[in-house]
Amino acid sequence: MALQPLDVELRNVFKFFNQEPAVNGVDLDVRQGEFFSILGPSGCGKTTILRLIAGFEKADAGKVLIQGQSMANVPPYRRPVNTVFQSYALFNHLNVWDNIAFGLRLKRFRKSEIDNRVKEALKLVKMESLRSRFPNQLSGGQQQRVALARALVNRPSVVLLDEPLGALDLKLRKEMQVELLNLHKNLGLTFIMVTHDQEEALSLSDRIAVINQGKIEQIGTPSQIYEFPRTSFVADFIGDTNLFSGEIAAVNSTNIQIETKTGFTIIVTRAEDTPTELSQTVVVSVRPEKIQLSLYPPNLLTNCFEGRLVNVMYLGTHVNYVVELTNGISINVLQPNTFGGFPDRDTPIYAWWAESDCLAIRQ
Repeated sequence: MALQPLDVELRNVFKFFNQEPAVNGVDLDVRQGEFFSILGPSGCGKTTILRLIAGFEKADAGKVLIQGQSMANVPPYRRPVNTVFQSYALFNHLNVWDNIAFGLRLKRFRKSEIDNRVKEALKLVKMESLRSRFPNQLSGGQQQRVALARALVNRPSVVLLDEPLGALDLKLRKEMQVELLNLHKNLGLTFIMVTHDQEEALSLSDRIAVINQGKIEQIGTPSQIYEFPRTSFVADFIGDTNLFSGEIAAVNSTNIQIETKTGFTIIVTRAEDTPTELSQTVVVSVRPEKIQLSLYPPNLLTNCFEGRLVNVMYLGTHVNYVVELTNGISINVLQPNTFGGFPDRDTPIYAWWAESDCLAIRQ
């Protein structure tokens, strides 16, 4: 199956603030019709990247292209993009209808065309019955819908979403995630979303770019990013993980042996990108849900460690166990809640995982 053409391209883009690089040599390709997320901690440069695409910031070096055209001298209002801000940026003195129609009126569309487009946008976001209300008469979720409708009414090629659900409570946030996915599927537009919420990026995106200190650490599908992080930063930032630092002590055709700084031996199944140089420093990542617990010593020769249970956190569908291993290292273990009794704290316990359920990452 042929790949879709590119809607947005960044080529070796730099942006400096007070001589410090906020965006540091970023290369990015976003395909037509893709839901692409830019994910990273606060201050990593992700919003600056979005503003460079929108035209609110100008690159100090490199190129920004939209649909193959350089945006070097193209002002924001002439770019085929529209931005949905976290703050919604609605006009409080205008009602829902007039907020959505505002951009079309600026562009001097005919009244009949404006009416048709606004009706269509209201229907898309299920806000037809609230067309006469003002922003202060709407809930946060309703305001977010209006902001989306205002962006979509201009029929942009690319919709830019800057932390679009950040101001909503958890339940509403989940509902709006579903709405965003439905809109994206129905419209077939390119969505580029900036977020610091890992779960949101994993659940919504076709692909994700993980940003750290102005640089891209990794680009991939949600499963690639989660299951096969290429750096310790990505492993630690995406979801929860347990990290063990050590050195490669032995290598064969199927696995590698790592001696940790705390005296444990961990065996990792060898994969295509697994580092294999003897004495090389690596980090072993083990996701909490990959670890099994047993009150009795399991019949295993590798990756089985004795410890004691120090904490139990009930999470409803799951239970999070904190286990302190004999070397003093604490690990998190996540297991489904099967409505069984929980062991008492200080209970001796064994933690183990399969060789294929851990990953060695270059440090």
